[in-house]
Amino acid sequence: MEQRYTIGIDFGTESGRAVLVDVRSGEERATHVTPYAHGVIDRTLPGSSRPLEPDWALQHPRDYLDVLRQSVPEVIRLAGVTPEQVIGIGIDFTSCTMLPVNAEGTPLCLVEGGAEEPHAYAKLWKHHAAQEEADRINRLAEERGEAFLARYGGRSSSEWMLAKTWQLLNEAPQVYEAADLVLEAADWVVLQLTGRLVRNSCCAGYKAFWHKTDGYPSEDFLRALDPRLASLPSTKLRGPVAAPGTRAGGLTAEAAEQLGLLAGTAVAVGTIDAHAGVPGSGATQPGQLVLAMGTSLCHMLLSDREVAVAGISGVVEEGIVPELFGYEAGQPAVGDLFGWFVKQAASAQATREAEQAGLGLHQWLEREAARQRPGEHGLVALDWWNGNRSVLDNTDLSGLIVGLTLQTKPEDLYRALIEATAFGTRKVIETFEAAGLEVSEVFACGGLPQRNRLLLQIFADVTGREIRIAASEQTTALGAAMFGATAAGPEAGGYATVAEAAARMARLREETIRPIAEHRAVYDELYGVYLSLHDLFGADEGSLMKKLKSLKRPRETASV
Repeated sequence: MEQRYTIGIDFGTESGRAVLVDVRSGEERATHVTPYAHGVIDRTLPGSSRPLEPDWALQHPRDYLDVLRQSVPEVIRLAGVTPEQVIGIGIDFTSCTMLPVNAEGTPLCLVEGGAEEPHAYAKLWKHHAAQEEADRINRLAEERGEAFLARYGGRSSSEWMLAKTWQLLNEAPQVYEAADLVLEAADWVVLQLTGRLVRNSCCAGYKAFWHKTDGYPSEDFLRALDPRLASLPSTKLRGPVAAPGTRAGGLTAEAAEQLGLLAGTAVAVGTIDAHAGVPGSGATQPGQLVLAMGTSLCHMLLSDREVAVAGISGVVEEGIVPELFGYEAGQPAVGDLFGWFVKQAASAQATREAEQAGLGLHQWLEREAARQRPGEHGLVALDWWNGNRSVLDNTDLSGLIVGLTLQTKPEDLYRALIEATAFGTRKVIETFEAAGLEVSEVFACGGLPQRNRLLLQIFADVTGREIRIAASEQTTALGAAMFGATAAGPEAGGYATVAEAAARMARLREETIRPIAEHRAVYDELYGVYLSLHDLFGADEGSLMKKLKSLKRPRETASV
Protein backbone atom coordinates (compact mmCIF):
# COMPACT_ATOMS: atom_id res chain seq x y z
CA MET A 1 0.00 0.00 0.00
CA GLU A 2 1.28 3.47 -0.88
CA GLN A 3 2.48 5.49 2.10
CA ARG A 4 -0.10 7.87 3.53
CA TYR A 5 0.29 11.16 5.41
CA THR A 6 -1.76 13.65 7.33
CA ILE A 7 -1.11 17.32 8.06
CA GLY A 8 -1.56 18.88 11.48
CA ILE A 9 -1.87 22.67 11.47
CA ASP A 10 -1.15 24.36 14.80
CA PHE A 11 -2.32 27.98 15.12
CA GLY A 12 -0.45 29.56 18.03
CA THR A 13 -0.20 32.98 19.60
CA GLU A 14 2.51 34.43 17.36
CA SER A 15 2.64 32.03 14.40
CA GLY A 16 1.14 28.98 12.78
CA ARG A 17 2.89 25.79 11.75
CA ALA A 18 2.08 22.84 9.57
CA VAL A 19 3.54 19.40 10.24
CA LEU A 20 3.32 16.55 7.72
CA VAL A 21 3.16 13.19 9.52
CA ASP A 22 3.55 9.58 8.44
CA VAL A 23 0.26 7.87 9.31
CA ARG A 24 1.88 4.51 10.07
CA SER A 25 4.87 5.55 12.21
CA GLY A 26 4.07 9.02 13.45
CA GLU A 27 7.32 10.27 11.92
CA GLU A 28 7.20 14.00 11.27
CA ARG A 29 8.47 14.32 7.73
CA ALA A 30 8.36 18.11 7.35
CA THR A 31 7.55 21.23 9.37
CA HIS A 32 7.04 24.82 8.29
CA VAL A 33 6.25 27.91 10.37
CA THR A 34 4.54 31.08 9.15
CA PRO A 35 4.85 34.03 11.55
CA TYR A 36 1.72 36.16 11.83
CA ALA A 37 2.35 39.38 9.95
CA HIS A 38 0.26 41.31 12.47
CA GLY A 39 1.42 39.38 15.54
CA VAL A 40 -0.60 40.00 18.70
CA ILE A 41 -2.46 43.30 18.33
CA ASP A 42 -2.37 44.77 21.83
CA ARG A 43 -1.25 48.38 21.38
CA THR A 44 -2.83 49.89 18.27
CA LEU A 45 -4.92 48.59 15.39
CA PRO A 46 -3.07 47.81 12.14
CA GLY A 47 -2.29 50.99 10.21
CA SER A 48 -3.77 53.13 12.96
CA SER A 49 -2.56 55.23 15.85
CA ARG A 50 -5.70 54.47 17.83
CA PRO A 51 -4.52 52.95 21.13
CA LEU A 52 -6.14 49.87 22.57
CA GLU A 53 -7.12 49.80 26.21
CA PRO A 54 -5.29 47.63 28.77
CA ASP A 55 -5.96 43.87 28.69
CA TRP A 56 -6.88 43.86 24.99
CA ALA A 57 -5.31 41.21 22.74
CA LEU A 58 -6.47 40.87 19.13
CA GLN A 59 -5.42 39.02 16.00
CA HIS A 60 -5.94 39.52 12.28
CA PRO A 61 -7.70 36.60 10.50
CA ARG A 62 -5.68 37.15 7.32
CA ASP A 63 -2.71 35.79 9.27
CA TYR A 64 -4.50 32.46 9.63
CA LEU A 65 -5.05 32.24 5.89
CA ASP A 66 -1.37 33.01 5.31
CA VAL A 67 -0.48 29.92 7.36
CA LEU A 68 -2.66 27.74 5.15
CA ARG A 69 -1.39 29.19 1.87
CA GLN A 70 2.29 29.20 2.82
CA SER A 71 2.98 26.40 5.29
CA VAL A 72 0.82 23.62 3.84
CA PRO A 73 2.27 23.70 0.30
CA GLU A 74 5.74 24.05 1.79
CA VAL A 75 5.59 20.87 3.92
CA ILE A 76 4.36 18.95 0.88
CA ARG A 77 7.31 20.30 -1.10
CA LEU A 78 9.85 19.67 1.67
CA ALA A 79 8.72 16.09 2.19
CA GLY A 80 8.53 15.36 -1.52
CA VAL A 81 5.11 13.73 -1.29
CA THR A 82 2.25 13.90 -3.76
CA PRO A 83 -1.19 15.38 -3.02
CA GLU A 84 -2.70 11.91 -3.45
CA GLN A 85 -0.68 10.65 -0.46
CA VAL A 86 -2.18 13.21 1.94
CA ILE A 87 -5.40 11.75 3.32
CA GLY A 88 -6.41 14.23 6.03
CA ILE A 89 -5.94 17.56 7.76
CA GLY A 90 -6.40 18.43 11.43
CA ILE A 91 -6.59 21.91 12.97
CA ASP A 92 -5.72 23.03 16.48
CA PHE A 93 -5.98 26.58 17.78
CA THR A 94 -5.50 28.80 20.80
CA SER A 95 -8.86 29.26 22.50
CA CYS A 96 -11.05 31.05 23.12
CA THR A 97 -10.12 33.08 20.05
CA MET A 98 -13.48 34.62 19.13
CA LEU A 99 -14.21 36.03 15.69
CA PRO A 100 -17.42 37.84 14.55
CA VAL A 101 -18.34 37.15 10.91
CA ASN A 102 -21.12 38.20 8.53
CA ALA A 103 -23.55 35.93 6.70
CA GLU A 104 -20.92 35.13 4.06
CA GLY A 105 -18.46 34.05 6.76
CA THR A 106 -16.28 37.14 6.24
CA PRO A 107 -14.64 38.51 9.41
CA LEU A 108 -16.09 41.92 10.19
CA CYS A 109 -12.64 43.53 10.34
CA LEU A 110 -12.38 42.79 6.60
CA VAL A 111 -15.65 44.45 5.57
CA GLU A 112 -15.93 48.14 4.79
CA GLY A 113 -15.35 50.25 7.91
CA GLY A 114 -14.36 47.26 10.03
CA ALA A 115 -10.62 47.86 10.07
CA GLU A 116 -11.02 50.80 12.47
CA GLU A 117 -13.23 48.92 14.94
CA PRO A 118 -11.34 46.86 17.58
CA HIS A 119 -14.36 44.65 18.25
CA ALA A 120 -14.42 43.55 14.60
CA TYR A 121 -11.12 41.63 14.98
CA ALA A 122 -10.45 38.22 16.51
CA LYS A 123 -10.19 38.42 20.29
CA LEU A 124 -7.21 36.26 21.25
CA TRP A 125 -7.34 33.83 24.17
CA LYS A 126 -5.43 36.26 26.39
CA HIS A 127 -7.84 39.14 25.77
CA HIS A 128 -8.85 39.89 29.38
CA ALA A 129 -10.87 43.05 28.89
CA ALA A 130 -14.17 41.23 29.50
CA GLN A 131 -13.51 40.63 33.20
CA GLU A 132 -16.51 42.75 34.26
CA GLU A 133 -18.78 40.62 32.07
CA ALA A 134 -17.25 37.42 33.45
CA ASP A 135 -17.81 38.60 37.01
CA ARG A 136 -21.47 39.35 36.28
CA ILE A 137 -21.93 35.93 34.63
CA ASN A 138 -20.45 34.28 37.70
CA ARG A 139 -22.60 36.21 40.16
CA LEU A 140 -25.87 35.55 38.37
CA ALA A 141 -25.13 31.87 37.72
CA GLU A 142 -24.23 31.39 41.37
CA GLU A 143 -27.31 33.24 42.60
CA ARG A 144 -29.55 31.12 40.38
CA GLY A 145 -27.77 27.86 41.15
CA GLU A 146 -27.09 27.22 37.47
CA ALA A 147 -25.86 23.65 36.99
CA PHE A 148 -23.44 24.58 34.22
CA LEU A 149 -21.26 26.67 36.54
CA ALA A 150 -20.22 23.66 38.63
CA ARG A 151 -18.69 22.07 35.55
CA TYR A 152 -16.24 25.00 35.41
CA GLY A 153 -15.11 24.97 39.01
CA GLY A 154 -17.70 27.52 40.06
CA ARG A 155 -16.31 30.39 37.97
CA SER A 156 -16.10 31.39 34.33
CA SER A 157 -13.30 33.37 32.75
CA SER A 158 -12.96 36.64 30.88
CA GLU A 159 -11.11 34.59 28.24
CA TRP A 160 -14.24 32.64 27.28
CA MET A 161 -16.85 33.01 24.59
CA LEU A 162 -19.85 34.34 26.52
CA ALA A 163 -17.91 37.08 28.34
CA LYS A 164 -16.21 38.20 25.12
CA THR A 165 -19.48 38.14 23.18
CA TRP A 166 -21.26 40.14 25.87
CA GLN A 167 -18.42 42.67 25.91
CA LEU A 168 -18.88 43.00 22.14
CA LEU A 169 -22.62 43.61 22.64
CA ASN A 170 -22.07 46.11 25.45
CA GLU A 171 -19.33 48.17 23.85
CA ALA A 172 -20.06 47.85 20.12
CA PRO A 173 -23.72 46.89 19.64
CA GLN A 174 -23.57 47.82 15.96
CA VAL A 175 -20.82 45.24 15.42
CA TYR A 176 -22.78 42.66 17.38
CA GLU A 177 -25.82 43.24 15.19
CA ALA A 178 -23.70 42.99 12.04
CA ALA A 179 -22.33 39.62 13.16
CA ASP A 180 -24.27 36.68 11.78
CA LEU A 181 -22.11 34.33 13.85
CA VAL A 182 -19.49 34.50 16.55
CA LEU A 183 -17.03 31.71 15.85
CA GLU A 184 -14.00 30.14 17.40
CA ALA A 185 -11.15 30.87 15.00
CA ALA A 186 -10.58 27.10 14.75
CA ASP A 187 -14.11 26.63 13.41
CA TRP A 188 -13.70 29.59 11.06
CA VAL A 189 -10.59 28.03 9.52
CA VAL A 190 -12.42 24.72 9.06
CA LEU A 191 -15.25 26.68 7.41
CA GLN A 192 -12.74 28.23 4.99
CA LEU A 193 -11.38 24.79 4.10
CA THR A 194 -14.63 22.87 3.74
CA GLY A 195 -17.38 25.44 3.22
CA ARG A 196 -19.23 23.79 6.13
CA LEU A 197 -20.04 25.23 9.56
CA VAL A 198 -19.19 22.60 12.19
CA ARG A 199 -18.32 23.69 15.70
CA ASN A 200 -15.97 21.50 17.72
CA SER A 201 -16.94 20.08 21.11
CA CYS A 202 -13.54 20.99 22.58
CA CYS A 203 -13.89 24.76 22.12
CA ALA A 204 -17.66 24.75 22.59
CA GLY A 205 -17.41 22.70 25.77
CA TYR A 206 -14.47 24.35 27.48
CA LYS A 207 -14.98 27.91 26.33
CA ALA A 208 -18.71 28.38 25.61
CA PHE A 209 -20.49 26.36 28.35
CA TRP A 210 -21.79 23.81 25.83
CA HIS A 211 -22.76 20.40 27.26
CA LYS A 212 -23.33 17.24 25.23
CA THR A 213 -26.70 16.62 26.91
CA ASP A 214 -27.81 20.08 28.05
CA GLY A 215 -26.47 22.24 25.23
CA TYR A 216 -25.66 25.90 25.97
CA PRO A 217 -26.93 27.81 29.04
CA SER A 218 -30.69 28.24 28.96
CA GLU A 219 -32.51 31.06 27.23
CA ASP A 220 -33.98 31.95 30.62
CA PHE A 221 -30.52 32.42 32.15
CA LEU A 222 -29.26 34.43 29.20
CA ARG A 223 -32.35 36.65 29.25
CA ALA A 224 -31.80 37.32 32.95
CA LEU A 225 -28.20 38.18 32.18
CA ASP A 226 -29.18 40.54 29.37
CA PRO A 227 -32.42 40.33 27.35
CA ARG A 228 -30.44 40.97 24.19
CA LEU A 229 -28.57 37.66 24.73
CA ALA A 230 -31.65 35.44 25.04
CA SER A 231 -31.46 34.04 21.50
CA LEU A 232 -27.66 33.78 21.35
CA PRO A 233 -27.46 29.93 21.19
CA SER A 234 -29.96 29.69 18.34
CA THR A 235 -28.57 32.62 16.38
CA LYS A 236 -24.92 33.66 16.68
CA LEU A 237 -23.80 30.39 18.34
CA ARG A 238 -25.85 28.13 16.06
CA GLY A 239 -24.32 25.19 14.22
CA PRO A 240 -23.77 21.46 14.81
CA VAL A 241 -21.16 20.44 17.40
CA ALA A 242 -18.90 17.42 16.77
CA ALA A 243 -16.22 15.55 18.74
CA PRO A 244 -12.46 15.58 17.97
CA GLY A 245 -11.55 13.28 15.13
CA THR A 246 -14.92 13.76 13.42
CA ARG A 247 -14.83 14.61 9.72
CA ALA A 248 -16.09 18.16 9.23
CA GLY A 249 -16.05 17.79 5.45
CA GLY A 250 -13.69 17.66 2.50
CA LEU A 251 -11.50 20.38 1.02
CA THR A 252 -13.37 22.57 -1.42
CA ALA A 253 -11.92 22.90 -4.89
CA GLU A 254 -10.81 26.47 -4.12
CA ALA A 255 -9.13 25.51 -0.84
CA ALA A 256 -7.49 22.47 -2.43
CA GLU A 257 -5.96 24.64 -5.16
CA GLN A 258 -4.56 27.09 -2.61
CA LEU A 259 -3.10 24.33 -0.42
CA GLY A 260 -1.81 22.14 -3.24
CA LEU A 261 -3.96 19.18 -2.24
CA LEU A 262 -6.87 17.24 -3.70
CA ALA A 263 -10.46 18.41 -3.42
CA GLY A 264 -12.35 16.23 -0.98
CA THR A 265 -9.35 15.55 1.28
CA ALA A 266 -10.76 14.91 4.78
CA VAL A 267 -10.70 17.81 7.24
CA ALA A 268 -11.31 17.09 10.94
CA VAL A 269 -13.23 19.44 13.17
CA GLY A 270 -10.99 21.82 15.07
CA THR A 271 -9.74 21.50 18.61
CA ILE A 272 -7.85 23.54 21.20
CA ASP A 273 -4.07 23.46 20.78
CA ALA A 274 -3.13 22.16 24.22
CA HIS A 275 -5.89 19.55 24.12
CA ALA A 276 -4.58 18.15 20.85
CA GLY A 277 -1.36 17.47 22.74
CA VAL A 278 -3.12 14.83 24.85
CA PRO A 279 -3.35 12.15 22.13
CA GLY A 280 -0.18 13.69 20.68
CA SER A 281 1.54 12.56 23.89
CA GLY A 282 -0.05 9.11 23.72
CA ALA A 283 -2.61 9.70 26.47
CA THR A 284 -6.04 8.24 25.73
CA GLN A 285 -6.90 6.38 28.96
CA PRO A 286 -8.59 7.41 32.26
CA GLY A 287 -6.20 8.69 34.94
CA GLN A 288 -3.65 10.08 32.50
CA LEU A 289 -2.72 13.74 33.04
CA VAL A 290 -0.95 15.75 30.36
CA LEU A 291 0.98 18.94 31.10
CA ALA A 292 1.13 21.02 27.93
CA MET A 293 4.00 23.33 28.78
CA GLY A 294 4.67 26.40 26.68
CA THR A 295 3.99 30.09 27.14
CA SER A 296 1.18 28.94 29.43
CA LEU A 297 0.49 25.54 30.97
CA CYS A 298 -2.63 23.46 30.50
CA HIS A 299 -3.39 20.48 32.74
CA MET A 300 -5.64 17.95 31.01
CA LEU A 301 -6.90 14.86 32.79
CA LEU A 302 -8.89 12.02 31.23
CA SER A 303 -11.57 10.21 33.22
CA ASP A 304 -14.50 7.89 32.69
CA ARG A 305 -16.81 9.98 34.90
CA GLU A 306 -18.01 13.52 35.39
CA VAL A 307 -17.68 15.21 38.80
CA ALA A 308 -17.57 18.82 39.95
CA VAL A 309 -14.05 20.08 40.68
CA ALA A 310 -13.47 23.44 42.36
CA GLY A 311 -11.69 26.09 40.32
CA ILE A 312 -10.98 24.08 37.17
CA SER A 313 -11.51 25.40 33.67
CA GLY A 314 -14.05 22.77 32.75
CA VAL A 315 -15.07 19.16 32.33
CA VAL A 316 -16.40 18.20 28.92
CA GLU A 317 -17.65 14.88 27.68
CA GLU A 318 -15.71 14.06 24.50
CA GLY A 319 -13.96 17.40 24.78
CA ILE A 320 -10.47 15.92 24.32
CA VAL A 321 -10.95 12.38 23.03
CA PRO A 322 -14.18 10.53 22.23
CA GLU A 323 -15.91 8.40 24.90
CA LEU A 324 -14.12 10.01 27.87
CA PHE A 325 -14.56 13.09 30.01
CA GLY A 326 -11.74 15.59 29.72
CA TYR A 327 -10.85 17.92 32.60
CA GLU A 328 -8.92 21.12 32.02
CA ALA A 329 -7.07 23.41 34.40
CA GLY A 330 -4.27 25.83 33.64
CA GLN A 331 -1.66 28.41 34.50
CA PRO A 332 -1.61 31.42 32.14
CA ALA A 333 2.05 32.35 32.65
CA VAL A 334 4.85 29.77 32.53
CA GLY A 335 7.14 30.15 29.53
CA ASP A 336 5.89 33.74 29.30
CA LEU A 337 6.92 34.23 32.93
CA PHE A 338 10.46 32.98 32.38
CA GLY A 339 10.65 35.05 29.20
CA TRP A 340 9.55 38.15 31.10
CA PHE A 341 12.31 37.64 33.65
CA VAL A 342 15.02 37.20 31.03
CA LYS A 343 13.88 40.23 28.99
CA GLN A 344 12.91 42.63 31.74
CA ALA A 345 14.47 41.66 35.06
CA ALA A 346 17.74 39.73 34.63
CA SER A 347 20.77 41.86 35.46
CA ALA A 348 23.37 43.15 33.04
CA GLN A 349 25.94 41.16 35.02
CA ALA A 350 24.04 37.93 34.34
CA THR A 351 23.92 38.78 30.64
CA ARG A 352 27.68 39.38 30.57
CA GLU A 353 28.44 36.12 32.39
CA ALA A 354 26.19 34.20 30.01
CA GLU A 355 27.98 35.70 27.02
CA GLN A 356 31.37 34.86 28.53
CA ALA A 357 30.21 31.27 29.03
CA GLY A 358 28.99 31.10 25.43
CA LEU A 359 25.43 30.44 26.57
CA GLY A 360 22.07 32.05 26.02
CA LEU A 361 20.72 33.78 29.10
CA HIS A 362 18.01 31.15 29.64
CA GLN A 363 20.64 28.40 29.46
CA TRP A 364 23.00 30.19 31.83
CA LEU A 365 20.25 30.86 34.37
CA GLU A 366 19.15 27.22 34.21
CA ARG A 367 22.72 26.03 34.74
CA GLU A 368 23.31 28.32 37.71
CA ALA A 369 19.92 27.61 39.26
CA ALA A 370 20.47 23.85 38.91
CA ARG A 371 23.52 24.13 41.18
CA GLN A 372 21.32 25.14 44.10
CA ARG A 373 19.66 22.94 46.68
CA PRO A 374 15.90 23.32 47.15
CA GLY A 375 15.25 26.18 49.56
CA GLU A 376 18.79 27.55 49.31
CA HIS A 377 17.71 30.88 47.82
CA GLY A 378 15.21 31.61 50.60
CA LEU A 379 12.43 32.67 48.21
CA VAL A 380 8.84 31.72 47.48
CA ALA A 381 6.92 33.22 44.56
CA LEU A 382 3.32 33.29 43.36
CA ASP A 383 3.09 32.52 39.64
CA TRP A 384 0.33 34.99 38.72
CA TRP A 385 2.14 37.32 36.29
CA ASN A 386 -0.77 36.89 33.87
CA GLY A 387 -3.45 36.31 36.49
CA ASN A 388 -4.60 32.96 37.86
CA ARG A 389 -6.60 30.50 35.80
CA SER A 390 -6.78 27.57 38.23
CA VAL A 391 -7.94 27.18 40.87
CA LEU A 392 -8.77 30.80 41.72
CA ASP A 393 -9.66 31.82 38.16
CA ASN A 394 -9.09 35.56 38.47
CA THR A 395 -7.17 37.67 35.98
CA ASP A 396 -6.92 40.54 38.47
CA LEU A 397 -4.30 38.65 40.48
CA SER A 398 -0.62 39.42 39.90
CA GLY A 399 2.84 38.15 40.75
CA LEU A 400 4.66 38.14 44.08
CA ILE A 401 8.12 37.17 45.36
CA VAL A 402 8.74 36.87 49.11
CA GLY A 403 12.16 36.64 50.74
CA LEU A 404 14.18 39.11 48.65
CA THR A 405 17.41 40.42 50.19
CA LEU A 406 20.45 42.35 49.00
CA GLN A 407 22.11 38.98 48.45
CA THR A 408 19.42 37.69 46.04
CA LYS A 409 20.88 36.80 42.63
CA PRO A 410 19.23 36.43 39.21
CA GLU A 411 19.53 32.64 39.27
CA ASP A 412 17.75 32.63 42.66
CA LEU A 413 14.80 34.48 41.16
CA TYR A 414 14.78 32.28 38.07
CA ARG A 415 14.62 29.10 40.15
CA ALA A 416 11.97 30.59 42.44
CA LEU A 417 9.77 31.35 39.42
CA ILE A 418 10.13 27.78 38.13
CA GLU A 419 9.25 26.46 41.58
CA ALA A 420 6.20 28.74 41.72
CA THR A 421 4.82 27.24 38.51
CA ALA A 422 5.43 23.74 39.91
CA PHE A 423 3.62 24.67 43.13
CA GLY A 424 0.70 25.89 41.04
CA THR A 425 0.58 22.56 39.22
CA ARG A 426 0.68 20.63 42.50
CA LYS A 427 -2.30 22.68 43.69
CA VAL A 428 -4.19 21.67 40.55
CA ILE A 429 -3.35 17.96 40.97
CA GLU A 430 -4.39 17.99 44.62
CA THR A 431 -7.65 19.68 43.68
CA PHE A 432 -8.39 16.93 41.15
CA GLU A 433 -7.66 14.24 43.73
CA ALA A 434 -9.72 15.97 46.43
CA ALA A 435 -12.70 15.67 44.07
CA GLY A 436 -12.16 11.91 43.82
CA LEU A 437 -10.42 11.76 40.44
CA GLU A 438 -7.47 9.44 39.90
CA VAL A 439 -4.19 10.84 38.57
CA SER A 440 -2.19 7.71 37.73
CA GLU A 441 0.29 8.95 35.10
CA VAL A 442 1.77 12.32 34.20
CA PHE A 443 2.96 13.26 30.71
CA ALA A 444 4.72 16.46 29.66
CA CYS A 445 4.65 17.95 26.19
CA GLY A 446 5.30 21.28 24.50
CA GLY A 447 8.35 23.42 23.96
CA LEU A 448 9.57 23.77 27.55
CA PRO A 449 10.11 20.05 28.35
CA GLN A 450 12.32 19.77 25.28
CA ARG A 451 14.82 22.37 26.44
CA ASN A 452 14.64 22.84 30.21
CA ARG A 453 15.55 19.75 32.22
CA LEU A 454 15.67 21.69 35.50
CA LEU A 455 12.01 22.61 35.01
CA LEU A 456 10.98 18.97 34.69
CA GLN A 457 13.06 17.87 37.68
CA ILE A 458 11.53 20.57 39.87
CA PHE A 459 8.03 19.62 38.70
CA ALA A 460 8.75 15.97 39.55
CA ASP A 461 10.20 16.90 42.96
CA VAL A 462 7.38 19.27 43.89
CA THR A 463 4.54 16.98 42.77
CA GLY A 464 6.20 13.71 43.77
CA ARG A 465 5.31 12.29 40.35
CA GLU A 466 7.30 10.49 37.70
CA ILE A 467 6.97 12.43 34.44
CA ARG A 468 6.96 10.85 30.99
CA ILE A 469 8.04 13.12 28.14
CA ALA A 470 6.58 13.25 24.65
CA ALA A 471 9.30 12.64 22.08
CA SER A 472 7.78 15.02 19.57
CA GLU A 473 8.46 18.73 19.80
CA GLN A 474 5.20 19.32 17.95
CA THR A 475 2.73 17.32 20.03
CA THR A 476 -0.20 19.67 19.40
CA ALA A 477 0.30 19.54 15.63
CA LEU A 478 0.91 15.78 15.88
CA GLY A 479 -2.36 15.38 17.79
CA ALA A 480 -4.14 17.46 15.14
CA ALA A 481 -2.63 15.18 12.49
CA MET A 482 -4.02 12.18 14.40
CA PHE A 483 -7.47 13.76 14.26
CA GLY A 484 -6.94 14.21 10.52
CA ALA A 485 -6.07 10.50 10.21
CA THR A 486 -9.21 9.57 12.15
CA ALA A 487 -11.36 11.89 10.04
CA ALA A 488 -10.02 10.16 6.92
CA GLY A 489 -10.88 6.72 8.33
CA PRO A 490 -9.50 3.24 7.59
CA GLU A 491 -10.90 3.23 4.08
CA ALA A 492 -8.49 6.03 3.12
CA GLY A 493 -5.54 4.59 5.05
CA GLY A 494 -6.29 6.30 8.36
CA TYR A 495 -7.76 5.02 11.64
CA ALA A 496 -11.17 4.18 13.05
CA THR A 497 -10.57 5.78 16.47
CA VAL A 498 -8.38 8.44 18.04
CA ALA A 499 -7.02 5.87 20.49
CA GLU A 500 -5.90 3.68 17.59
CA ALA A 501 -4.25 6.64 15.88
CA ALA A 502 -2.44 7.63 19.09
CA ALA A 503 -1.21 4.07 19.68
CA ARG A 504 0.44 4.06 16.25
CA MET A 505 1.54 7.67 15.85
CA ALA A 506 2.51 8.95 19.35
CA ARG A 507 6.07 8.51 20.65
CA LEU A 508 7.57 8.94 24.14
CA ARG A 509 11.16 9.35 25.24
CA GLU A 510 12.68 6.31 26.90
CA GLU A 511 13.93 8.48 29.77
CA THR A 512 11.51 9.56 32.48
CA ILE A 513 12.02 12.18 35.19
CA ARG A 514 11.67 10.76 38.71
CA PRO A 515 11.32 12.79 41.92
CA ILE A 516 14.32 13.00 44.27
CA ALA A 517 13.15 12.04 47.77
CA GLU A 518 15.29 14.48 49.75
CA HIS A 519 14.13 17.33 47.52
CA ARG A 520 10.49 16.45 48.10
CA ALA A 521 10.79 16.96 51.87
CA VAL A 522 12.03 20.55 51.45
CA TYR A 523 9.48 21.29 48.76
CA ASP A 524 6.69 20.09 51.04
CA GLU A 525 7.65 22.89 53.46
CA LEU A 526 7.97 25.49 50.72
CA TYR A 527 4.65 24.42 49.27
CA GLY A 528 3.05 25.10 52.64
CA VAL A 529 4.35 28.68 52.43
CA TYR A 530 3.06 28.93 48.85
CA LEU A 531 -0.41 27.82 49.97
CA SER A 532 -0.45 30.43 52.74
CA LEU A 533 0.39 33.17 50.24
CA HIS A 534 -2.02 31.67 47.71
CA ASP A 535 -4.93 31.96 50.13
CA LEU A 536 -3.90 35.30 51.59
CA PHE A 537 -3.57 37.12 48.28
CA GLY A 538 -5.88 35.06 46.09
CA ALA A 539 -8.88 33.96 48.10
CA ASP A 540 -9.47 37.34 49.76
CA GLU A 541 -11.93 39.40 47.73
CA GLY A 542 -10.25 42.57 49.07
CA SER A 543 -6.80 41.42 47.99
CA LEU A 544 -4.21 44.15 47.55
CA MET A 545 -3.43 42.75 44.11
CA LYS A 546 -6.96 43.42 42.94
CA LYS A 547 -6.84 46.94 44.34
CA LEU A 548 -3.62 47.66 42.46
CA LYS A 549 -5.12 46.30 39.24
CA SER A 550 -8.14 48.57 39.66
CA LEU A 551 -5.87 51.62 39.69
CA LYS A 552 -4.56 50.92 36.21
CA ARG A 553 -5.88 53.34 33.63
CA PRO A 554 -5.33 53.77 29.89
CA ARG A 555 -2.23 55.88 29.35
CA GLU A 556 -3.25 59.31 28.09
CA THR A 557 -1.46 60.85 25.14
CA ALA A 558 0.62 63.79 26.33
CA SER A 559 -0.28 67.14 24.77
CA VAL A 560 2.45 69.02 22.93
